[in-house]
Amino acid sequence: MGFKELFEMQKHLNDRIIQEHGLHNDDLYDQRLLALLVELGELANETRCFKYWSVKPASSDSVILEEYVDGLHFILSVGLDMGMDDIEIHTVASNEDLTGQFLSLYRLISGLQGKKDKTLFSQLFSEFIGLGQLLGFSVENIVDGYYKKNEINHQRQDQGY
Repeated sequence: MGFKELFEMQKHLNDRIIQEHGLHNDDLYDQRLLALLVELGELANETRCFKYWSVKPASSDSVILEEYVDGLHFILSVGLDMGMDDIEIHTVASNEDLTGQFLSLYRLISGLQGKKDKTLFSQLFSEFIGLGQLLGFSVENIVDGYYKKNEINHQRQDQGY
């Protein structure tokens, strides 16, 4: 499955943010990588997969999906910064457990700092979709969640977010 439509939607949102916030001359690549790392941490926190000291359960699937697609927005933005406008996923999660998958994603994202490596990005994208599958989401769930959150992000821009 290609993700061309999501890249197009993300480009539209990015262009709007750049226009409305006067960021035409800014290179936002590093900020997007950091934002992606932060969103990934927020997602891990909602899953509670690493909190071996706690018996509190994970957040609801709807909360986890919303955090997940927040990360997808920034992954798409990083891809756009590399000149990508579509991608085919070729692999799934390389780990059987969530903690290992999160750590793999952190390594991949960190590997993109200072270089725009399309092969590494493709691996990151595939592994991120794999994380979604480990979380119990189908690609269709992920795409539907992206559409909904993208609409919310536009509404936030309308309200001066």
